[in-house]
Amino acid sequence: MSNLGFRILPRVRKVSEELLKKYRNFVTPHISDNMNRLNAVDAAIRPIHCSGKLVGSAFTVKTRPGDNLMVHKAIEMAGQGDVIVVDAGGDVTHSIMGEIMVRIAMKKGIEGFIIDGAIRDSEAIRQLNYPIYAKGITHRGPYKDGPGEINVPIQIGGMVVNPGDLIVADMDGIVVIPTEFAEELAIKVEKTMEKEKEILSSIENGTLERNWVDELLRKKGCEGI
Repeated sequence: MSNLGFRILPRVRKVSEELLKKYRNFVTPHISDNMNRLNAVDAAIRPIHCSGKLVGSAFTVKTRPGDNLMVHKAIEMAGQGDVIVVDAGGDVTHSIMGEIMVRIAMKKGIEGFIIDGAIRDSEAIRQLNYPIYAKGITHRGPYKDGPGEINVPIQIGGMVVNPGDLIVADMDGIVVIPTEFAEELAIKVEKTMEKEKEILSSIENGTLERNWVDELLRKKGCEGI
């Protein structure tokens, strides 16, 4: 009989290293624009580190607020190419992890963490510049009692994350890409990058046309145009 709410499941999907390499060259605004600006994690879950990008396959954890037993287990299971994504209910009363867990994860090659909850040892984590996104910071430590689940669908910051989904995060925020759409989306993002390069070039050489601003204002019925 299944022990719903206290389970560890295998992950059956994972993004290929080839595709991860491609997405490491992308920025979240370009990805978001090509997903109609809807597949974004709430901005309350923000970067704790100083700079850089986080790209990998979602290794999902669902735990009760303030308890990190299953996060410890996820660190033991995950590895290179994985982003541990923790649904801790958005509670910031107790931290889910701190410097010691971060250093263990770094040693294992885990790409980083996204936590809908709090962390501690924030200054040390900033100095390490290891990619961690969290909703808050508190000195109060976690409990290690369970229950919780690993590799199940979770919700963080208004977004559903399935095990194996592609995670891309930078200093502008976090996007979640369902695995089945990642290849097709990459083609669209590459086209956006080329278009933006052309725009930036036209700014530099003074040929950028901005007539669309007044045209849109007229269409909207704005006075004074």
